[in-house]
Amino acid sequence: MNVLFFGITRDIVGTSELLISDLVNKPTVNDLKEYLKTRYSEFSKLTSFAVAVNNEYAKDNVPLERNDEIAIIPPVSGG
Repeated sequence: MNVLFFGITRDIVGTSELLISDLVNKPTVNDLKEYLKTRYSEFSKLTSFAVAVNNEYAKDNVPLERNDEIAIIPPVSGG
């Protein structure tokens, strides 16, 4: 699956786009989050980050398909 990274998440991974093919069979958003935390320990330091699947924010239980476009969106601060 193709995963896009933005902001600090791009800095953590070292690229803006990554092809991930070694997740469990029938992965969910939560599986992807755990994968990222395991593979890139800096993800565990983020207070939160959102995942969008096919341009829609997705909850942890949403299943992921091989052809989905997935975006990892870091926490945003503003004022």
